[in-house]
Amino acid sequence: MNNPPVAPANPPLVTGMNRRSQILRLLMRYRNSGVFSGMNLDAAGAPDVPPDGNPEQFVTDLESLGPTFVKLGQMLSTRPDMVPVEFATALERMQESVAPIPVERIHAIIEKELGVAVGKLFASFDPVPLGCASIAQVHRATLHDGREVAVKVQKPEVAAQLRSDLEALRSFALAADHLTQVGRRVRLRDWLNEFAKTLMQELDYQAEAENLQRFGQHLRPFKPLWVPQPIWDYCSHRVLTMQLADGVRVDMIPDVRRTEQAMDPLAAALIRGYLDQIFVHGEIHADPHPGNLRVTGDGRLAIFDLGMVAHMPPRLRERLLKVLFAAVDGRGEEVADEIIAISTRLESFEEERYLRETGQMIARYAASSHYSEGRVVLDMVRIATASGLRTPPELSLIGKALLNLETVCRLLSPTLDTRRIVEKQLQHVMRARLKKSLSAANLASEAMEVQELLRVGPRKMTDILALLAENRLQMKVTGLEESRLMENLQKIANRVSAGIVTAALILASALMMKIDNGVHLFGYPAIAMVLMLIGVFLGLGIIASALLFDRRARAREERGHR
Repeated sequence: MNNPPVAPANPPLVTGMNRRSQILRLLMRYRNSGVFSGMNLDAAGAPDVPPDGNPEQFVTDLESLGPTFVKLGQMLSTRPDMVPVEFATALERMQESVAPIPVERIHAIIEKELGVAVGKLFASFDPVPLGCASIAQVHRATLHDGREVAVKVQKPEVAAQLRSDLEALRSFALAADHLTQVGRRVRLRDWLNEFAKTLMQELDYQAEAENLQRFGQHLRPFKPLWVPQPIWDYCSHRVLTMQLADGVRVDMIPDVRRTEQAMDPLAAALIRGYLDQIFVHGEIHADPHPGNLRVTGDGRLAIFDLGMVAHMPPRLRERLLKVLFAAVDGRGEEVADEIIAISTRLESFEEERYLRETGQMIARYAASSHYSEGRVVLDMVRIATASGLRTPPELSLIGKALLNLETVCRLLSPTLDTRRIVEKQLQHVMRARLKKSLSAANLASEAMEVQELLRVGPRKMTDILALLAENRLQMKVTGLEESRLMENLQKIANRVSAGIVTAALILASALMMKIDNGVHLFGYPAIAMVLMLIGVFLGLGIIASALLFDRRARAREERGHR
């Protein structure tokens, strides 16, 4: 048996200009491949990809840059509005191939985090890792009470490398937002800030332990599903100890196992549980890929690796639920109206085109039994982006989650009718949300608001009518505040005055060039030359001020009514 390769004891931390030059080389290599220009529905086909810019090579180059870019690639695979389809497909298959670090270093991290020797914490600790990624390494261990656990340990210097990479990426994103069309359309800096926030949360294993506990409670009604629970006394910010999910990956289930156990109940429960988790509890785990799912020995489906979980506010949840209901029923106009309501209309928004293409896409979805729900949601995002509409990132995450669920369900049960299960579960979700809205706490809150309206409403109406009768009703327009208006007028007046003075100095110097007073500078009369230089410097100062400090008018954007 060959020993696994061992990572170097102290992997180098690449920061500063070296890291920026690596990122710049990546950007320059793929500048003509279309990967950073976003999708293009206007094109007749996929963009021409140069030999050195194919999607598979792009994935390899990202993986070589380390953990930050592996996570960045995984997130980009959920954004069809930012990368073309063929690149997004390649990014979905991104896998990390990382050599494990010595188990002695793992022991040192555990003992530093938990304050107890590994031998006292565990009855046994397997030195060969169960899994190894760029951020963490997982080992099998046994507690002193006999329970088998998985111990996930964050590798040293990972957090410092991620922070350094994110700082470098922010500078590139800021430049892209000002200089590129895709940057202005999707606001790369805002997206990167959200990505950085999610990535920093993934580094906190206390937060992941809370996600495991919360998902376990929420998915408890779905008996075929099981979420391994954390062992809290053995957890810290860099160490996560949880129940061992021992089983077979969903993409490696042997045919003999399928003859012994039907996989349809597992696939159906997975779809129902995740839809309930998204639309009832407002949490999106966008990456339920086969590597995070195991069929256990007792016939359940284990779900783990819940580090990156997005939270969705209730109002947006309701809107997106309406979108899915309308899509399932084939109501294209209603889908388009709801998407517009939760999105930002850019200056280039083509409403007529958007309504037409969305209606056609929903009609194709309703007429075809092979058009998956995840694909239709991602198509909504692509059509919206091509038409000048910036959709909320949660819509892409839902599309990605549904697409991953459908992939897993096909692996578990290729003949399962996932659309029927989605339609049925959406109705259950609506009933659950209605039941939740009729809870005692919600009814009490609504009653208090009605009481407040009845108490202060008549008095406020009386005040408005009194002001109107006395001709004292005023309206304040915040865009024309006096201080801001006066500041801008003063800037204009100062700029005009400086321009007049500059022109006068240059004109006076030109007239005085004919007067020779005996003192010369550069071969010309000194006074005339001094006036000329002063005028030139003032003129250059006005030009520099206009180019560097005058604010350009931002492209007009209009938010929908949430």
